[in-house]
Order: sequence, then structure tokens, then C-alpha cells
Amino acid sequence: MTYTLHQLGNQLKLILAPMKSSKAVTVLFLVKAGSKYETKPENGISHFLEHMFFKGTKKRPSTLIISETLDRVGGIYNAFTDKEYTGFYIKLAYPYLPLAMDVLSDMLLNSLFKQEEVEKEKGVILEEMKLYQDTPTAYIEDVFEKLLYGNTPAGREIIGPKENINRFSSSQIKLYLKTHYSAKNSLVVIAGKIKPNETLSLAKQYFGSFPLRKIKDKKKVEEKQLFPQLSISPKKTDQTHLCLGVRTFNLFDKRRYPMAVLDAILGGGMSSRLFINIRERRGLAYYIRTRSETYSDSGYFAIQAGINHKNIESVVKLILAELRLLKTELVPEKELQKAKDYIKGTTLLGLETSNNIASFLGMQKLLRDQIENPTQIFRHINQVTAHQIQSLANEIFLSQNLNLALITPRKNISLRDDFKKTKL
Repeated sequence: MTYTLHQLGNQLKLILAPMKSSKAVTVLFLVKAGSKYETKPENGISHFLEHMFFKGTKKRPSTLIISETLDRVGGIYNAFTDKEYTGFYIKLAYPYLPLAMDVLSDMLLNSLFKQEEVEKEKGVILEEMKLYQDTPTAYIEDVFEKLLYGNTPAGREIIGPKENINRFSSSQIKLYLKTHYSAKNSLVVIAGKIKPNETLSLAKQYFGSFPLRKIKDKKKVEEKQLFPQLSISPKKTDQTHLCLGVRTFNLFDKRRYPMAVLDAILGGGMSSRLFINIRERRGLAYYIRTRSETYSDSGYFAIQAGINHKNIESVVKLILAELRLLKTELVPEKELQKAKDYIKGTTLLGLETSNNIASFLGMQKLLRDQIENPTQIFRHINQVTAHQIQSLANEIFLSQNLNLALITPRKNISLRDDFKKTKL
């Protein structure tokens, strides 16, 4: 993987990643502004602002003009908001790179944020909220994070509550932009079929005027848990969706490499322990997966599954049994190597396209301020031992660290009283 790091005169960081075999190019803009940077009255404004960048600029005064400009050349474009960042990207055929940079910089620097567009977008975002809440395979993650972090920025939903969405105004959105979007906490990644020197000149032309402002930092997450926690979100669904997990550590912690291998052993692919034991042997779930989440100041490991309502207790017991097994028995060498190879294979497959390369490089630089290439990451993965996996399991899989979130219509759940007494 080839890339170069640059810093423009306004302190905006730039990563250029030429890909000789690619016929496409991706321009990705990332900024450290997400829901963890919001106060309670602001909750949801990072996501709302993301939407408003597509609603018209001085040069392109409507959504239609922006979208037609990119659709005309077959471009792919979108944006996303997370807890700790917001991103915008345009991917298109490489001859149109100047167009991508022109449109993206225009949106970021010259958006109009008209009040009438704000009012219209409220309805769009409220419908997006309903869609998300009607998708329990995804929404269970929010229920789980709220269980972990409660009424703090880390525990609140990215989209925000309905009352905030209905209250946001153009002036509030402009103020949030001025206090959270700066060249200091942003970067641009350009990956694909590019000529580095020419692309650097274009980046200076289009992003060199991005303002350098004083920005507000986020409130640090405080981890505190003394006993197992249970959250039940009542909803009429055909499946119960569960998320069972524990607090772990942040993205700077070196234990993230053994954690990645442990994650692959339990939930990496259709031959992982949980998939085989709960789906294939017993037919108790269609999907069961693991998730290791690392933020800049917190982290967790979680297991998600969709199951029959009547099987909640039995599936939870089976999951806990798998966690206990990792604490008491060393992972066999063959299984350990399979997990490492799975990580390496999926990582390399994920780096075949310009947008994935841009994300791989950009996220590391934005959140950790350093970049590890695949070779460096694989070196750490290869060094993980079975004893490290067992030691990590004994460190994180503790009774008092357990958290279980459920989306279910079922009311008589015996776990309601028993979960706080669970022993691992």
C-alpha cells in the first residue's frame, strides 16, 4: 500500500494514495465531529448538519443541482455520522477528479443552510429515525450503548431525539459548524488512479481555504460498572434481538490485537464457535455475530443475535458457556491460526477499492494520528498467542462487566431477576 502524508497551509491534513490498477478515484473528507461532541440539547445536530451540506450552495443552490452534477458522470456519493466523526465522500471515474473536489469543497465551504430547507429536512430525518428503529438488527446497538453509558454523550443516539430534531434552526446549525469544523481536526484522503503532484495542487486549490478555527473538544467517557446490567426494550417484533457484551479498552490499547483474534474465534465467519454452536448445531438463530468496538476513550466487545422469543434464556446460557470456555481452556493452535488467517484475508479483500483504501487510511490518521499498513497489522496479529487470548478472556469476561440488551415483545423473562446474579 502506497500513500503520502501532507499538510496544507491551513493545517488541513491530506493523504494521497495512488492505486495503479484502479480506474476510479475517491475523495473522502473526515472531521472529528459526532454525537460524542454534542451537549444534550445539541444531540442529533452533527447528523442534521451532515444532511444540510447536500441542500444547496452559492454555486449550486439546490439538492437537484448538486446531485445532477455528480449523477451526470456516474458518481457515487454519500455521507455518514458516527459517535466521534462525520465523513463525506465522492467516488467517480478518475478523469472527473477535479469535479469531485470542486463539488465536495463547495458543499463544505459554501452551503447555504436556508431555514426553509432545515424545516423540510426535519421530516426526512424523522422518517430516517423510524426506519432505523424498525431495523432491530441495527437498533440493538444503540440500546446496548445506552445501557453502557446512560444519559451521556457516549450513550445517546447519533440521530438524536425527536424534540431536538424539531427544534434545530439554521442559526444553531451554523454555530455548530463554526465550533466543530476546522482544518485542525479534519483531513482529506484522495485514493485511486491519481497523479500525486497534480492531485496535491488540486487539493491546495480546493481545500486550502478551509478555515482554521478554535474547536470544542468532547467530554471524556467515564467507565463505571459494579454488577451485570440488563436493558429490555419492548417492541412488537417476530424475533428477539439481543446484544450481550462487556467493556474493553480504547483504540490506542495494544490489547486490540489479541481482541481481534478473540473476536474472530468467537464470531468470525461461518465456522466460528458461536455460529457453529448456536446456529448450525442447534438451529437457534439465523444471524449471530460478534463486534469489537474501539473508540478514542472507550470500547466494548459484544455478541448480537436474532432468536425465537422463547429461546432467550437458553441462548444467553450458551453464549456465556462459550465465554467461560475461553477463560479455562487454551485455544488449539489450528483454530488460532485459522482466526489469524481469517483476519488477514478479510482485511486484504476489504482493501481492493479506492473508497475502502481511503477509509482505512483516513480513519486511522483522524482518530489515532498514525497509520499502520496491513503488513504492520498482520505482524501484530501473527504474534498473538493462545495464552494471550486466555489472559484477555479472564480480564474482560467478568460477571460484574456483563451487559445484556434485548429488543423483544416478550414480557415474562426470567433473566429480569437472575441476570444480576450471573457468574462467569
